[in-house]
Amino acid sequence: MTQTILVTGGTGFIGSHATVALQQAGYRVIIIDNLGNSSLAVLDAIAHITGIRPEFAQGDIRDPETLQLLFRAHKITAVLHFAGLKAVGESTQMPLAYYDNNVHGTVQLLTAMQQAGVRSIVFSSSATVYGDPQKLPLTEDHPRSATNPYGHTKLVVEDMLENLYRSEPDWRIARLRYFNPVGAHPSGLIGEAPQGIPNNLMPYVAQVATGQRPKVQVFGNDYNTPDGTGVRDYIHVMDLAQGHVQALRYCLEKEPELLTVNLGTGTGYSVLDMIRAFEQASGKTIPYDLVARRPGDIAACWADTEMAYQKLGWRAEKGIQEMCDDAWRWEMTRTS
Repeated sequence: MTQTILVTGGTGFIGSHATVALQQAGYRVIIIDNLGNSSLAVLDAIAHITGIRPEFAQGDIRDPETLQLLFRAHKITAVLHFAGLKAVGESTQMPLAYYDNNVHGTVQLLTAMQQAGVRSIVFSSSATVYGDPQKLPLTEDHPRSATNPYGHTKLVVEDMLENLYRSEPDWRIARLRYFNPVGAHPSGLIGEAPQGIPNNLMPYVAQVATGQRPKVQVFGNDYNTPDGTGVRDYIHVMDLAQGHVQALRYCLEKEPELLTVNLGTGTGYSVLDMIRAFEQASGKTIPYDLVARRPGDIAACWADTEMAYQKLGWRAEKGIQEMCDDAWRWEMTRTS
């Protein structure tokens, strides 16, 4: 019997790619999304890629009635939870919105799951919970200390999930700490499509490459890194999506557990490395300005990925050039 997975935030960047991977793995997907930073057109693209249009409910996870109706109407096996706000810089300017969406929204979701007897969840956490790294690469037992409101909301939800598991040990919970998702589906049909000014590097670079924006702002060139710019562990969104399928299988097939794993490549690239790789992918020169550091940012961050391999049998397979090539294909499709 086909298992039904509820995907919150499923029309967003990571949620849409995870939906593709889930459908291709044989799961039935129901998406709930408030379309706050995404579009219904994503559903057509997913249908084009997979041959199956996921069921869709427009709604907000902060609304208990919407959630109760969904759980009553469908026999849901597990939840992949992506819904939330995700920009570090924005979170320092509007922290209350981040706590409302990311923390309050998750409380409502977990309450609805509890009432419906659904006890399996894969949660989108973030490497921002590690704060300023004391050592690299980052292992899952590294102390947590978020340096911005976005990271703190992820930390709070991680603790909430741990408290829930301790009180009800029949829950199957995977906390996936993402590093920096980039790229797009190789078809060019889905990718990152932020509304307004992009908060993340890759879509901003892509918009400069297409002439929509004049220059990339590089925040900080005085970090203790090889070229002075911030170093991050960029991971292809399709590798990340496959990590979710593996985590879901683990939750459904193993004994109840609170699992915490990093999803990254284990390699750090600087902002300037990414700009150069995108220039190669696009054949365009990408002008940039070096500006002051951004509040809440850290110098460098990359993952130790051994736990994900040991527990899930998962490793990232795509490199920096494939990330940029796929992001460029998506940008050209999107703007043509």
